[in-house]
Amino acid sequence: MGAKETFIEIYESKITRSGAGKLLDYLKSDACDFFTAPSSTRFHGSYEGGLVEHSVNVYQCLADYLTRPRTKEVYNMDYSEETVALVALLHDLCKINFYKTDYRNAKNAQGQWEKVPYYTIDDTLPYGHGEKSVYIISGFMRLSREEAFAIRYHMGFSGIEDKNSIGKAFEMFPLAFALSVADMEATYYLEGTPQK
Repeated sequence: MGAKETFIEIYESKITRSGAGKLLDYLKSDACDFFTAPSSTRFHGSYEGGLVEHSVNVYQCLADYLTRPRTKEVYNMDYSEETVALVALLHDLCKINFYKTDYRNAKNAQGQWEKVPYYTIDDTLPYGHGEKSVYIISGFMRLSREEAFAIRYHMGFSGIEDKNSIGKAFEMFPLAFALSVADMEATYYLEGTPQK
């Protein structure tokens, strides 16, 4: 089963709140490139379908992280399957219709110049990163405060936000920290930077 099929299976079996079906319909529609978009321009998932693959990887990392006894017993991280699926699968909706293919000249293996495709950014909704994902999701379904903060701060300290705000969000909303860890694990250990 591919990443798209895995995503849809997890989504349909775990996310059942009002509006979930309409959001999934949008993700599958021609108005949205979620299932074909890359996850970045040059780094993790910088290929067609990279975004959905990354989203599934983050879900698997978060679900695994939250099974640790310490997260439940010491950190009181006990979330519904719906919350875990929602924040992990949808944390990067900000990347929908965000990347475009362009072309540049590069030398091939024979030393000849040729046009090669690459991804570039075309941000038609410049609303930040995590906050943009929250905004898009909120147009379809209601998020809990902890879910919204988890998605908003999933970049953790690698984002451009005020570092004190990130620390405070992690302190107040442990799911934000857990999602950030899962996002980094998927990015750096499962996907990584492609070798040239």
